[in-house]
Amino acid sequence: MHIGQHPTHTLELRVRELSQLFNSLDPTPFLNRDLDRACEAFIENWALSLPKESRLQLLIHVEQAVDPVQAGELLADAIHNHYGYKIDLVRGELAQLLSQGRTSLAIGLGFVAVCLSMGEIVAGLGHLGKIGRESLTIIGWVAMWRPVQIFLYDWWPLTRRIRILENLRYARVSVLQA
Repeated sequence: MHIGQHPTHTLELRVRELSQLFNSLDPTPFLNRDLDRACEAFIENWALSLPKESRLQLLIHVEQAVDPVQAGELLADAIHNHYGYKIDLVRGELAQLLSQGRTSLAIGLGFVAVCLSMGEIVAGLGHLGKIGRESLTIIGWVAMWRPVQIFLYDWWPLTRRIRILENLRYARVSVLQA
């Protein structure tokens, strides 16, 4: 392997017929059908375990007689369409999370400002005032917990998932007669 070349990882699936890969309750045409949930979870869990820069290949062994070239092209288009759709869903989820984060941050900052201001007001009331000020300070900063969690931790698993789904969207798909 040359320096800079990304490794290719192959997942081999064995099915009786190609329709087993897809959700049987989905009435849409073959190219737009959802993958079967178990199949989708299996493929995604496999891809998640690989380095992010990996190239992916899906090798489908089919027992039923099919034209491997035509079936491979059709299946590749269906899988690529499916993961393109999933990428759009996860990007929407990420956008919604970041929007929630911005709203939570604005509310949290306003609440912290109010708590700190009230803390300064009650601080002059003696010993109980000091307790009140500390309590309001803590309550104010606890209100910032969720926005901080969103912007520090919650967004990056979604971006990682998008990268994995993009790898699957561009995976090489081949069909072989079993």
